[in-house]
Amino acid sequence: MTNLLLDLPPLSAARFASIEDRVARLLGTGQDVVITQGEALLPLEGAIRATAGPGTTALNVITGPYGQTFGDWLRDCGATVVDLAVPFHTAVTAAQVRDAFAEHPEIDFVSLVHAEAATGNTNPVAAIGEVVREHGALFYLDAVASVGAEPVLPDAWGVDLCVIGAQKAMGGPAGVSAVSVSERAWARMAANPNAPRRSYLSLLDWKERWIDGGRRTLLHAPAQLEMLALEACVERIEAEGLETVMRRHASAAAATRAGAVALGGGVTPYVRDAGDAAPVATTLRGPSGTTASELVARALAADPGVPLAAGGGELAREMVRVNHYGAEATRGAVRRCLTALGAALADAGVSVDLAGALAAAERAWG
Repeated sequence: MTNLLLDLPPLSAARFASIEDRVARLLGTGQDVVITQGEALLPLEGAIRATAGPGTTALNVITGPYGQTFGDWLRDCGATVVDLAVPFHTAVTAAQVRDAFAEHPEIDFVSLVHAEAATGNTNPVAAIGEVVREHGALFYLDAVASVGAEPVLPDAWGVDLCVIGAQKAMGGPAGVSAVSVSERAWARMAANPNAPRRSYLSLLDWKERWIDGGRRTLLHAPAQLEMLALEACVERIEAEGLETVMRRHASAAAATRAGAVALGGGVTPYVRDAGDAAPVATTLRGPSGTTASELVARALAADPGVPLAAGGGELAREMVRVNHYGAEATRGAVRRCLTALGAALADAGVSVDLAGALAAAERAWG
């Protein structure tokens, strides 16, 4: 008997190109889109190493752990890095970016994370893009978590390198990702003597051997399962409608936030201003005297499949993350998270109002 997950024919170049085209339509972009055969860290690092070097002065915006990683990569490339760090419970503003340009007019590269799922904040990319365009810097955006949960519009926002992954709001696999590349970004790569070549990180290899060759010959054998899963999740978004998918994520975020506040017991949103909160995930602070990782462990013991996690690293003590993205951006998932968290708090001796939380979540969803 043929195993449909193992006995797959090779993916044709035409099928690969058609999936790229569908991703481009999802982003509303006329830029070149390259699908990369790996988790999104592959194009995130590849794009930085292709466009940054000893002559680069980069403004690296830090609103979470990924911004810190990008700064490390930029320094490793030899770039001069100006870090613009804001507290993880908030978002950066266009005015702060403008001030950084005024203080460092030599900046020619900007790196920014759209939504930080790890900290639950999201940044106003449209407004920041206007400022970056006025200054003339190359704009690099990590939209891995935000795509599918909120608008991601590389062309309208002036984003030169926009990296996405399928594993969050798109509801797809983690092992495949994509990057849209502007003509300015291709030119920057071509002029960079340190841009990776003949390397798995190389975007220029894809430009010269795939795009410039008419997308007729793939550089290497693609991962069929991941590519077909990416195609399937894009089809699912197309069928539901991107606007509907984004509304579902926004509703899940609003319901989770409202429910957590109504739960009481000292639970508070980690991102203080609702306008700075990402629709892909909601982060919460537990009450004084509790440890987030222990609360999450209790919640998972009550409901092993609930999409809750503790914050990473030092944030494991203070942050609970509700991952209401993809298939979990539903009323049911929000109710389960609030119920499991309420049970964990009660088990820790904290008085909560679960009925009030569920009622508040339902009102906020509507």
